[in-house]
Amino acid sequence: MTQEKCPSEPTRIPAAGLVERAGHSPGSAAYRRAAVALFAAGMATFMTLYYVQGLLPVFTEHYGVSPAASALAVSATTALLAFSIVPAGMLSERFGRVRVMSISALSAAFLGLVLPWSPSFEFFLAGRALQGMLCAGVPAVAMAYLAEEIDAGSLGAAMGTYVAGTSIGGLTGRLIPTIAVDLTTWRWAMELTTIVALTFAVTFTRLIPPSKNFAQQPIKLAMTARQLKAHLQDGPLLCLFGLGFVLMGGFITVYNYLGYRLLDAPFNLPPTVVALVFLMYLAGAASSAIAGRISDSWGRGSVLISLLALMGAGLAISLADNLSAVLIGVLLLTIGFFGAHSISSSWVSARASRNRAGASSLYLLSYYLGSSVVGALGGIAFAYAGWNGLVIYVGAFLLIGAVLTAILVQTTRAR
Repeated sequence: MTQEKCPSEPTRIPAAGLVERAGHSPGSAAYRRAAVALFAAGMATFMTLYYVQGLLPVFTEHYGVSPAASALAVSATTALLAFSIVPAGMLSERFGRVRVMSISALSAAFLGLVLPWSPSFEFFLAGRALQGMLCAGVPAVAMAYLAEEIDAGSLGAAMGTYVAGTSIGGLTGRLIPTIAVDLTTWRWAMELTTIVALTFAVTFTRLIPPSKNFAQQPIKLAMTARQLKAHLQDGPLLCLFGLGFVLMGGFITVYNYLGYRLLDAPFNLPPTVVALVFLMYLAGAASSAIAGRISDSWGRGSVLISLLALMGAGLAISLADNLSAVLIGVLLLTIGFFGAHSISSSWVSARASRNRAGASSLYLLSYYLGSSVVGALGGIAFAYAGWNGLVIYVGAFLLIGAVLTAILVQTTRAR
């Protein structure tokens, strides 16, 4: 495994407090290795996080649990991930970026090799929760590593490569087992996905260049607590954290239970066809970049409100008992979500005047906590009122998001 620079030789920090560094530049072998390695890390981690989502109806049938209980296979993972983001970032300050990311990616993937053989659903959920905690090291640390090791003028491209890995990893993790379950048992479908994720994790550890500009620091709980408290006392940041919660919560709820609807009457689609719905993520990934460019001209607030309206429209269209309408509705929801998430997450960094890493960690905590809490409780709405109830449930969170955005725009005087 690639090792960090020896702690006895920390990077010198000048009086101004800035690390004297020369980052890897495009065209260099180190830059290419770092970009490919972080892409592989994103693939491994997000495959591991979401490879069960397309199998939720299978868990309902095999373990005899409700859709809401089955969705805990996703919610338990994202909940532990949410609460582990900040501690993982702190550990990386003491033990090094590469070490934390390597342990995270490898351990989460290795755990996936045994989970399909869990003797009970409760044991399976406990394993998934542990996987979420182990996965936290990559999203908590990856961007800090790139900011330290990549030339500032090329940082955006390197960040984009990592984000692409997370998006494609989530998509691939959902597709492989959902398609494979038509050809083999669900357990071996999960094993196949885990082996692919583990391959990407090993690729990461073999390629990632050692940290050159990492400055080891002791873990300072009191200072970290003060910095996080300051962020939580900032009104606009609180609105953005809330937006992360409701956006991800509503989005993941739709995809958690969409499979149940498409497998049931009046559609009765086979699992392999249902799996192809996840290809809509590709349109969502494209909308992230487009929304960012549009917001530079029209203003973050205006574009964010428009994207929330697009999500609401897509949600309403999905009510129809017509397959084309359902797919168009979910596509619009997906495009709106990815664009809104892109704007709100970048707004966090723009708003935070100091300790941007801490502000980003709090946003990610809210984001994944929304996935866990809102996604799990959405099963209750679906159980009692079907898809109509789910649409009302998610729509309520989108309304909250619109209110938060209005407050955000007013308090920051954004265009």
